[in-house]
Amino acid sequence: MKILSLSDVVDPILYSPALIRRCGKVDLLISCGDIPMDYLEYVSSMLSIPLYYVHGNHVRDKDIGHRQDEFHYVGGTNLHMNIIKHPSGALLAGIEGCLRYRPGPYLYTQTEMWFMAFSLVPGLMRNKIKYGRYLDVLVTHAPAWHIHDEDDLPHQGIRAFNWLVKVFQPTFHLHGHVHVYRPDIITETQVGKTRIINTYGYKLLNLDIE
Repeated sequence: MKILSLSDVVDPILYSPALIRRCGKVDLLISCGDIPMDYLEYVSSMLSIPLYYVHGNHVRDKDIGHRQDEFHYVGGTNLHMNIIKHPSGALLAGIEGCLRYRPGPYLYTQTEMWFMAFSLVPGLMRNKIKYGRYLDVLVTHAPAWHIHDEDDLPHQGIRAFNWLVKVFQPTFHLHGHVHVYRPDIITETQVGKTRIINTYGYKLLNLDIE
């Protein structure tokens, strides 16, 4: 199955009639956060596929005020602290936000991130029993600790995500949050069986379901 993952910035090519020509047939649309709602609605509608998302740390006021109705309108499913089985069979889970560097929503301490990661464990264990694997795609806004992250507090990675990847070995860990402005920035890292990918802008990926 083909995944289109978006994060942090609007790509003018995708926000145009060229979207279908550029992406072809897509089975799964994922947002790793900090994407305007109208952009997500456009991409989802043009590709005729549902959206699965987590919130980033920058959410516009109008999206905060109406986000539940708007996400429902575009057929969106919030992955935050949820484990979802896509109709294709793909197993998805997510955690929103980044490290707390100021007061506000979608900002958490490392300890709070640990608690949210641990909350996924019962569902992941049920997946293993029922489907023979824990997880296919972990979706977060922030990166893992020392993998694609930066030294400043807002962009430091989350230690709990390293543990989730190490223990449950999803095929993909998709994240955003860290902007990519130079071609030498590393955006893909293999950790065991997991490809960790910064999907800043957009990425097209192929997922083989066991």
